[in-house]
Amino acid sequence: MPHLISTALTGAALALLPITPVHATTLPLTSPSAKLQLTLTSPEANTSSTRKALLICDPGGGTHSGGGTHPRAKAACRELTARKGKIERDPASTMCTLIYAPIVAKAEGHWKGRSVRFEREYPNDCAMRAHTGKVFLF
Repeated sequence: MPHLISTALTGAALALLPITPVHATTLPLTSPSAKLQLTLTSPEANTSSTRKALLICDPGGGTHSGGGTHPRAKAACRELTARKGKIERDPASTMCTLIYAPIVAKAEGHWKGRSVRFEREYPNDCAMRAHTGKVFLF
């Protein structure tokens, strides 16, 4: 019987304690409006290679702030902001050679709350830059 009383008293004492989460974490006050993992792949057998960069836009700063591992993050974020997050743009008057050296551009992540999944193969690096601007300039 004494065992039942001590168990009841322990349970009652625990019930009076404030409820706190076991694993409390602190969330950042602001999160980036865009975070994109960018990948460039040259699929040709004799030039096979892959390059990657992380592009973070608006990390708590202005709409043109840039960060991540992208070497021209501010310029890339500025272009994406002007295009409302669209990876491709109108190539307008860009002229490229007809040399075939395919390159695959891929972007995955989010832009202002929406998921981004972009993958396109271009006939060469010039054509890719004509369509994507500074986004894949790394």
